[in-house]
Amino acid sequence: MLLLRKALAALVLLPAAVMAQDFPNKPIRLIVPFAVGGAADTVGRSLGQQLSAATGQPVIVDNRIGANSMIGSEMVARAQPDGYTLLVQLGPPHNTLPFFSKSIAYDPIKDFTPIAIVGTAPQALVVNASLPIDDVQGLIAYARNHPGKLSYGTAGVGTSQHLGGELLKAVTKIDMVHVPYKGGSLALTDVVGGQVPVGILVLSNVMPFVKSGKLKLLAVLENQRAPAAPSVPTMTEAGVTGYTMPDTWVGVLGPAGMPAAVVETLRAAIGKSLESADMRSRLDAAGFNVAKSASPADFLALLNSSVSVYRGITSQAGISPE
Repeated sequence: MLLLRKALAALVLLPAAVMAQDFPNKPIRLIVPFAVGGAADTVGRSLGQQLSAATGQPVIVDNRIGANSMIGSEMVARAQPDGYTLLVQLGPPHNTLPFFSKSIAYDPIKDFTPIAIVGTAPQALVVNASLPIDDVQGLIAYARNHPGKLSYGTAGVGTSQHLGGELLKAVTKIDMVHVPYKGGSLALTDVVGGQVPVGILVLSNVMPFVKSGKLKLLAVLENQRAPAAPSVPTMTEAGVTGYTMPDTWVGVLGPAGMPAAVVETLRAAIGKSLESADMRSRLDAAGFNVAKSASPADFLALLNSSVSVYRGITSQAGISPE
């Protein structure tokens, strides 16, 4: 009887093993849940070209937009876990959506297999140059002396920029008004123009205006300094105790339950893709640094820790799903 059970178990595992050995042998579809021209789309299209070269199979980029990326993500969550349907996603919104939307139909961790982080985008705290503020402590003091008078612009509700601002308000007990825009470029325009005095925006996008003297760069939000601005402190280094923000990432995920060998094949192919000059150029244009080497387990750890941090921020801010 024991031998029979072992034989049956081997038969169950056989199709997955054969599939993994044969992978890939047909076109791969990359679902991008955002519009053409955005950061995820820019990265996804370059990644598709590089993956095709690395795997020898066509890679089709499929933009499935809507519901703040939930439509495309749900398609991947419900797909066969065979490695032929993948998701190019941003975090946030992937790991913040449960805190803002009741209509999410999947779990951002349990229903996906993390494969590879492609890039990370440092976020920056800036002020218009006309403000008498030169550092983070100066901003905190100014906000306390002018409660409710300062506003900060971001790329939108639920972004890491929005939550980074809410965390700053919570740990320093200051009152700033969030002004969400439909994209970072619109927010940046108004912060540079002085219509909104403070901005939390992608570091690479603000740097030209910092260099021209139109903006002052006070800090980066993440726990480590940014290579593009090594002299700029983190929020913790700037004296904001208790300030911890996860990396903002772009990465590739698949449905839950993918065979480990398929995941490793894809991870290796993505790693090879990141060596190309075109891929690095596209990441830079989209505001991302090329990700350091990270395993799927590292990616999963980032997802778990991010959700935990964002849960704490939204709870402190009184944000609930709608």
